[in-house]
Amino acid sequence: MYLGLDFGTSSVKGVLIDGKQKILATASAPLKVSRPQPGWSEQNPEDWWKACNVVVKSLGRMKPKAVAAVEGIGLSGQQHGATLLGKDGKPLRPCILWNDARAFRECDDIEAAEPKARAISGNIPLAGFTAPKLVWVKKHEPKVFGKVAKVLLPKDYIRFRMTGEFASDMSDSSGTYWLDVARRDWSDRLLAASGMNLEQMPKLYEGTDATGRLTAAVAKAWGMPKRPVVAGGGGDNAAAACGIGAVTDNAALVSIGTSGVMFVSNDQFRPNAGRAVHAFCHAVPNTWHQMGVILSAAASLEWLAGVLGVPAPKLTAALGTKLSGPSPALMLPYLSGERTPVADAQVRGLIMGLGHESDHRTLTHAALDAVAFAFRDSLEALKDAGTEVKRVTAVGGGSKSELWLRIIATVLGVPVDLPAAGNVGGDFCAARLGLIAATGADYRKVLTAPRTARTIRPEPRAREAYEAHYRRYAGIYPAIKEIYR
Repeated sequence: MYLGLDFGTSSVKGVLIDGKQKILATASAPLKVSRPQPGWSEQNPEDWWKACNVVVKSLGRMKPKAVAAVEGIGLSGQQHGATLLGKDGKPLRPCILWNDARAFRECDDIEAAEPKARAISGNIPLAGFTAPKLVWVKKHEPKVFGKVAKVLLPKDYIRFRMTGEFASDMSDSSGTYWLDVARRDWSDRLLAASGMNLEQMPKLYEGTDATGRLTAAVAKAWGMPKRPVVAGGGGDNAAAACGIGAVTDNAALVSIGTSGVMFVSNDQFRPNAGRAVHAFCHAVPNTWHQMGVILSAAASLEWLAGVLGVPAPKLTAALGTKLSGPSPALMLPYLSGERTPVADAQVRGLIMGLGHESDHRTLTHAALDAVAFAFRDSLEALKDAGTEVKRVTAVGGGSKSELWLRIIATVLGVPVDLPAAGNVGGDFCAARLGLIAATGADYRKVLTAPRTARTIRPEPRAREAYEAHYRRYAGIYPAIKEIYR
């Protein structure tokens, strides 16, 4: 038996699978985000651990014999979070999360300190990454900075609580801005640029490697007498890719969650820092991936739902499933700034083209269009890096909307595949990595693609109108960016 745990921003999820990857049980526990100041986003690491215990014990009540037989555990989690530990292994402050925008000035500080930062990392420094956050802490909380003994990513803090080991995987560590991604190793020069050193970093592993075993105390508390091994695991997007078998060259997915990701697996390192493409290690050996990242995907729709006081599913249901063309209104979904392709933490969103006739339907349609256009921006940036995307698999909560998928397929101009019913989330992939770490199985035979339930193709009748609307969308940021300086 194998356990997968996924540490997201809003919840911790867990799944139990057997050796044939059959799902036996699932559970989840909610998490809350603290926003003490505008643009800030934090969580208490102890809340992750409490939620983790809730999930595991819930699974234990449902399937006690299966939990007792667990041999491998995999971890997936939100990337970039700065979890700062003192010498006693306890957090020094709340974790600064991936969608925290406070450290935008510190990105410039890093590049000033290390002019070859982009060449070493293959990426542009962004406020959401871990390294700029540490520079911010050094400036604004020097007493805390002086006590930092280890910096861990969220899922790796849980690993430490589970095993006592300071370890991380390549895919998650790529998002710290301390990794030489091509070499798959920490960079002394990037660490020095943010005032850090190698001793403060966890040991690096591939996502399929075993990083340690549950401590005797945790194994007893969880009812796991075999003290299962814990796999390296992966950052949430690399994990999702493993969940749908996107581990071969040019296999692609679009993830429509709180944030949005266009993900492409690569057999070689293909950076495009100039357009804020994330070029990271994959969660499997000798493989990399590229990502175009949208900070507010489903979050844009949820924001609108909150403003209008109508649940998001009700808003989208009112539009039906047929697609005739774009909304007359045009939205820029930069509610938390944006990554690909503009790398701007200060810019904010807008809605234009409103008239007296504009209503809930107009605004909802504009939000769906906006996220599709943001995915198109990412597709164009990936093309510039030499990557050709011929089709994508859709995952995430937003993939439940038939109309949204029709819009995305039409705007991207490629077919969108929907996997057959089943769990393809981060927890399932994490369980797969736990299986590989425990058994030594070939990851290519384990991380297979699910059956495609159906394919949604671009709609020719709407294509021309969407192309014209996308050109208007692409002109908005250049026209407004100086307003936010």
